[in-house]
Amino acid sequence: MPCFKCGARQTDPVRGASPWKRGVRADRQVLICPRCQAEHDWTAELDGCDACGSTALVCRLGEVECRECGYTREAVRDDEHPGDLVRSGGSGPVDADLSQEVAAALSRVLKRGLVR
Repeated sequence: MPCFKCGARQTDPVRGASPWKRGVRADRQVLICPRCQAEHDWTAELDGCDACGSTALVCRLGEVECRECGYTREAVRDDEHPGDLVRSGGSGPVDADLSQEVAAALSRVLKRGLVR
């Protein structure tokens, strides 16, 4: 899943906590890359909890849950195109050929040559 602000794709994680943040926008889970966290007020564009106003939300199994107060509600999804939530024309590095990224990741994980 790319960063919803710039479209950058998450790379293979290193050990430890990920610097990427999660949030909910239009009742869908989104990711925010470290660069956009530093450059923008990224929390202003996220959904807020109906009970406490926090943006510490997580969307799973058709529900949106607040990680601050525990309030849970049903996710309402009006659009059928989740890709529309990612901004186009960002300045981040967006790889045009995702299949090559996936093949490279599989070969690293499976410890074999490139999958063709």
